[in-house]
Amino acid sequence: MLILSCSSKLWLLEGMLRQGLPDTLPVYGAVMHVNRGNPAGQEVLVDSWPEFKMVLTRPCREVARDPSDYFTNLYTAFYRDEGACQALLENSCAVNWGQAFQIHGLQDGVYETIRDIARARGLEMETYLYRLLLHPDPPAMPQYRPDKGLRLAPVSPAHATLLNDTWKFGGNSWSLRYLCLLIRHFPNACLLGPEGTPISWCLTDQLAALTHGYTLPEHRSQHHTRPMVGMLVAQLHARGFPVYTRVLTDNKPSLHTLQRLGFHILPGVFYMLVVMPRFTQSQPASGLVP
Repeated sequence: MLILSCSSKLWLLEGMLRQGLPDTLPVYGAVMHVNRGNPAGQEVLVDSWPEFKMVLTRPCREVARDPSDYFTNLYTAFYRDEGACQALLENSCAVNWGQAFQIHGLQDGVYETIRDIARARGLEMETYLYRLLLHPDPPAMPQYRPDKGLRLAPVSPAHATLLNDTWKFGGNSWSLRYLCLLIRHFPNACLLGPEGTPISWCLTDQLAALTHGYTLPEHRSQHHTRPMVGMLVAQLHARGFPVYTRVLTDNKPSLHTLQRLGFHILPGVFYMLVVMPRFTQSQPASGLVP
């Protein structure tokens, strides 16, 4: 197991992962952000170098301080060999199995290995299945103007509580801290109503994916997604990032909206796995509130 800390090696790895797209997308996006300032405090592990068979990104130890915070304790994985995948994920020096964490990947082997290790260790695991969507030609996506009376703007940290309260996975201080990180450090957009309050928004995350898209119920079915996504697609493409997102498999409205904007649904499953030791708090302690 090696931690890649040399910038030249990390840039070389980014190029190698680019050649494996779209299978490498989550890890590739994470490595791209590591190479561009590393705002989420991630580090990159490989089983060997330069002929790697497994890549794992994880939070730096100084970032992963709260053993119950599975929002911050986020991993991504990509493998070329299932044996190498299993060996690295089983290694407690690579994955902190004493903490709650989430891991993202596109390969069945990641899901099966994490599931089997969690069972053997007596840990709880929640599985979320997503469809992966990629835009094949970002420059071709039209730029839409907001409706009259609405204004396109970046999401403000002052809006984080609203986003947290309306997010399916939100409602606690871990999720609020996570959303504040995304708002402060990664591209995002929202539509502000006449009173200056967001009515619709979309963020991007440390994997360079479009995420947390939401429109207040009273403003839906009015195509408010189009100007926000158009702006973010242009920003990500200009910075050299792939333009992709993940949508829960049962979220048919979002899948249809994104397809109308030119995104293609890719084969396979995007896995988000949340592993929780039995000691994990169901809610954060008050002292952990950001």
